[in-house]
Amino acid sequence: MATTALKTTAMAGLTALLMSTSAALANPYAEYEGTTIVVSWPALAHFNAAEELVEEFMEETGINVEIDALQYLALRDRQLLEMSKPEGDYDVVSWVVMWKGEYVNKGLLTPLSQFFTDASLVDPMYDIDDIADAYLQNGGVVGGDLGYLPGPSGALYGIPFGAETSILAYRKDIFEEQGIEVPETYDELRDVMTQLHEAGIPALTSRGQTGHQVTAAWLFHLAPLGGRVFDDQWNPVVNSPEAVEAAEFLRHVANTGPIGIPTFGFGEAAAAFLQGEAAMHLDSLKIAAMSRNPDLSTIDGKVGYALHPVGTRCGAETGGFAMGIPANAPNPEAAFLFIQYMTSKQGDQRMVELGGDPVRISTLTNNTEGFDDYPVVAEQLPCADPNWRPLIPEWNELNIDVLGQALTQVITTDDPIQPIMDAANEQIREIMEREGYYIWAEHRGQ
Repeated sequence: MATTALKTTAMAGLTALLMSTSAALANPYAEYEGTTIVVSWPALAHFNAAEELVEEFMEETGINVEIDALQYLALRDRQLLEMSKPEGDYDVVSWVVMWKGEYVNKGLLTPLSQFFTDASLVDPMYDIDDIADAYLQNGGVVGGDLGYLPGPSGALYGIPFGAETSILAYRKDIFEEQGIEVPETYDELRDVMTQLHEAGIPALTSRGQTGHQVTAAWLFHLAPLGGRVFDDQWNPVVNSPEAVEAAEFLRHVANTGPIGIPTFGFGEAAAAFLQGEAAMHLDSLKIAAMSRNPDLSTIDGKVGYALHPVGTRCGAETGGFAMGIPANAPNPEAAFLFIQYMTSKQGDQRMVELGGDPVRISTLTNNTEGFDDYPVVAEQLPCADPNWRPLIPEWNELNIDVLGQALTQVITTDDPIQPIMDAANEQIREIMEREGYYIWAEHRGQ
């Protein structure tokens, strides 16, 4: 009797579980219908395009979404304020990849593993392996080697949304008129820049504004030319031969490119290319969608795309944004369903149709018609370098206050570059000592 009762109880439990699972699979949103979630993200083109998909999510799921879209530069302070409260207003936050280490270090984000192992929430067709691994590692993983790279201690905190890598955009008409081949290496790129400059054509536009922007421009060249900001023991190496070569290359960019590079952020550099003031643009893939927009571009149909040139190694940048769930989110399950919906295969395809940038390999390879950049991006991503900049909590200070000042001196003067980078290296070491990076090495007598 006891065995029969146990079997009956077990079968009843299994039946209830199957019914529960079946119901969940049929409509995982039903339990959260009428819930309102608040999403914090930047007022940038990709996210503006996503608003129609948000409307579709609300209609399909019955979950209400309030978007708090802020200017990019105001986003971090607002998110930190909300996530530091016992219960914040935000259910979803979208961060630029530089902030992920700080957010996790302060205990402000929820690991996503608990949601991806919940059968009532996770979509069995989600296929996370289809999301570009460089984007996933760069935007979503914290821990691992150095705290921001893949490794056994790495954990997933976010899903890329509005992510990017770098590609070379060039004017097909100018290259044809000048008889120039598309550069595949840094040596070839330098020669093309010189040839265009001697022909009276501004060669390569670039960011150059003091602070984050000029540092980003230098980093674009540092990784392909074989350099790093730190070695494996956290010793700064921004005065290495490779780092100095990258700085010299950036000076050559400023000297042969359009007038005004020392004042350019990404928007100004992109505008110079889109308004026909430069022959090349080496930066985020976002230039492709911008070149197709007649409100922004006078060169639609004249732009070709190529891989980020190779130096001693290939190494495109990876960056942009990812979405995750604050540790104090009022509605974390509904927030996960939102993130999952927006980054699903169907959601990613809709983002392309709405003018956004995809994060999935299948979306890139299934939409080659009308998007000349997509095959290049798909080929570029396996070579994207997740370590092209150190995403540590101290990076903002190093990036803006130290390197951002030194590299301005590089591109606005003729001063010898090695002493400039030596001084920056010493400043970085002092900051790293202040933050305790060498305590264990000193303890072990290393």
